[in-house]
Amino acid sequence: MHDHDIFTVIDRITRELTLKKRPIVTILAEKESNPYLILISTILSLRTKDEVTAVASEKLFAFAATPVEMVRLTEEQIVRAIYPVGFYRNKAKTIRHVSQELIDKYDSRVPDTMEALLSLKGVGRKTANLVITLGHQGEGICVDTHVHRISNRLGYVRTKTPEATEFALREKLPHEYWTMYNTLLVSFGQNICKPVSPLCSACPVFRYCDRVEVTKSR
Repeated sequence: MHDHDIFTVIDRITRELTLKKRPIVTILAEKESNPYLILISTILSLRTKDEVTAVASEKLFAFAATPVEMVRLTEEQIVRAIYPVGFYRNKAKTIRHVSQELIDKYDSRVPDTMEALLSLKGVGRKTANLVITLGHQGEGICVDTHVHRISNRLGYVRTKTPEATEFALREKLPHEYWTMYNTLLVSFGQNICKPVSPLCSACPVFRYCDRVEVTKSR
């Protein structure tokens, strides 16, 4: 695709997905823009379906919705609340550790800078960007597997890793799209531009897509 087509591509995808399912962390942020809840929900969502993440988040936050409340729970209590999210025991340990770090280093507040967030155990660039954009209404581009795959499939960037995709997008994606780009492409990736055999016949931006590495479609 040509770089200037990004305006049309985003407009068409937005209109197509208006009524489609959105990522659970986005839904949570719309209800309450709480950086701590967004941070913990994002940790829970890693390698876990949104439906499972939603239930686990609701159960966990009924017991603890602040770092101080969280560290009062035992690791086993957190495990029981978040099961069956992927890697639930590791995530329970991470959630408790991160909560203690926030208490010790940041007076129970979730920091709003990339450097500080990345210093927390278990927090990578995807999680940090979501916290900055959805929790603090700051500037960032969250890149997960959907964003990485679709940005490259379209031919808008040509990168090998999600981190490289993030930095490539920072160079060329118009700023007005930064915050919503992840939400839009995750939904698009779940419903139409799927990892294997994407629904190209139903794609609203088919004519603009380079279909990089697409060998089978429907």
